[in-house]
Amino acid sequence: MLDKLRKEHQPMTNERTNERLEEVSSHSLDITEQNIEKLKELFPEVLTEKKIDFDKLRLILGDEIETTPERYSFTWNGKKQAMQLAQQPTVATLKPNKAKSKNWDETQNLYIEGDNLEVLKILQKSYANKVKLIYLDPPYNTGSDFVYQDSFSDSIKNYLEVTGQVDEDGTKLSTNAETSGRYHTNWLNMMYSRLKLGRSLLTDDGVMFISIDEHEISNLEKLVSELFGENNLAGTIIWDKRNPKGDSKGVAMQHEYVIVVAKSLEIFSSKNEFKRLKKNAEGMLRKAKQIINKIGADFTLSDANDEYRKWVNAQDSFSGGERAYSKIDEQGNVYQEVSMTWPNNKQAPADYFVPIIHPTTGKPTKIPDKGWRYPSATLKQMILDNMVVFGKDETTIPRRKYLLSENMYENVPSLYYNGKSGSTDVSNLEMKTTYFDNPKPVDLLKQIIQSTTTENDIILDFFSGSATTAESVMKQNSEDDNNRQFIMVQLPEIIEDKKSDGYKDGFRNIPEIAEERIRRAGDKIIGENPELADKLDIGFKVFELEKSNLKKWNTEPEDLVTMLGSIQDNLEPGSTEDDLVYEIMLKQGLGLTLPIEKFVVGDANIYKIAFGSLFIVLGENITSDAAKKIVEFVKDEELENVVVVLQDTGFANDSEKLNSIEILNAGGVDYNDILSI
Repeated sequence: MLDKLRKEHQPMTNERTNERLEEVSSHSLDITEQNIEKLKELFPEVLTEKKIDFDKLRLILGDEIETTPERYSFTWNGKKQAMQLAQQPTVATLKPNKAKSKNWDETQNLYIEGDNLEVLKILQKSYANKVKLIYLDPPYNTGSDFVYQDSFSDSIKNYLEVTGQVDEDGTKLSTNAETSGRYHTNWLNMMYSRLKLGRSLLTDDGVMFISIDEHEISNLEKLVSELFGENNLAGTIIWDKRNPKGDSKGVAMQHEYVIVVAKSLEIFSSKNEFKRLKKNAEGMLRKAKQIINKIGADFTLSDANDEYRKWVNAQDSFSGGERAYSKIDEQGNVYQEVSMTWPNNKQAPADYFVPIIHPTTGKPTKIPDKGWRYPSATLKQMILDNMVVFGKDETTIPRRKYLLSENMYENVPSLYYNGKSGSTDVSNLEMKTTYFDNPKPVDLLKQIIQSTTTENDIILDFFSGSATTAESVMKQNSEDDNNRQFIMVQLPEIIEDKKSDGYKDGFRNIPEIAEERIRRAGDKIIGENPELADKLDIGFKVFELEKSNLKKWNTEPEDLVTMLGSIQDNLEPGSTEDDLVYEIMLKQGLGLTLPIEKFVVGDANIYKIAFGSLFIVLGENITSDAAKKIVEFVKDEELENVVVVLQDTGFANDSEKLNSIEILNAGGVDYNDILSI
């Protein structure tokens, strides 16, 4: 009997080669193995059976290897384990939750509930080198906001316990109290692995912004320098909140920091201008248009300039650079005057000393001692285009108009002034919750998004909190007609309200607040811009961190009975075919928003994914008809590089298995691209 069972449930084999079909990988990307492969490509002579001969590597690299025992280093207790934790694969997966989602079938946005360490590992295959911007607002380590307790041995079990999903008594979230004796160490261990995994998701020209306060700024700068390289630090933005802390024992801090670091600053700089829209520029142009339209018999251009200049000077929020644009010409252009003097110490060529005739006196104007900034032909055209400002007579050196409309963008400055916290933005959506002490302003996130991303770029936030980043992405898309996509990741931290003997403002955890905020924010944007109803993506797909949907991937069978049981009923309780399809997509390196089509052939369900790059066949009585259907797609749509995943235990018999393999191969699917689960 046992022999018969063994034979019936053997893994699928290729009859022609008598080799087992390769199985779908059960775990996330193995970073250690990937790094070994990179070393193998660069230095094949230093590897023997996947073991690295470091003595030989030192010989090859010569003086580039540091051997001095006394050298600068940034270390702490647990750093080695944090490095290992980042590289340890996971068999966990992400389960779809359509009930919590919005516009499931259309949206390209993701909201993921789960421990960000595990989620980042899961996303490695599908999203490596695809994320343009990562914004992070991690716990500031004030002694009461630290909830991440990583477990090296069993991360998923630890995650379920921390979020109160498996403990009947309701496990409370831990804090990182200063009295623990490892105040900074715990925080660094938590951040190291997450930043390391986050970096690998960035595009080559990708960039990361990290908000922090005075508690960990010095450590975060060292950590980022180590993981990204000092030469990739792009600077630090100081956010002046205009509100000094009242409980300070020393200097009253009224600012926070935003560290900016690129995956490669050289590549980022070559592909991105890293400029932001002048904050008040559009308002200035609107005001100028209103004033210029008043010009008539009793209101001259001079009157318009006086009114506009007074208005500009009265705006407390304007920077000095914005105040400089204080003039309007007869065409309604807002401008400032700038010098047309030759900028170099070296004397200009003769053509840069050609006189300009004053339009009123008819005499040559005074020429700058160094000459003009432009050759004579360019100056002549500038005069015709009304881009030169003359003085009362020829004794004044003319200046050039510098139009605001042609200079709407400015370099991202190191100072950001905003006395309002993001709580105002939340309250605008009529959300009464006060759980978040210091949410970030949408304006800050919009500036970051606008200055670093465009078109279909992906923005990731894996400490997403109240989902300010998601709202900011939607708002920025509504303003510049782009289709950026967001991925939010948040630990489902319980937010029980002790005072009311219930959950905070009716919300059980942070994701419930955030998801509701995204819904309301999206609806508010469309309400204010109805013309965007069919264009702007205000939806999101919710996925939840869970153990694998397949029993055999969660545990190693200890005996034959356990093995046979898992084969006959391989899905975990509560798991569905849809859950399994998304898990296979992730483990095959496909994104979670790619299109999925379902076809039924007999008792088999065929899932056609990403326009036919992947087919998954599931069912309880699969025949070779399913393979024939896939071959039809391959031929009719001229598909190439197709991967087919077959449910090993779902076939009617062994003959149907082997016939399916042969039909697929004859139809253009390589044996190596036919996988089993």
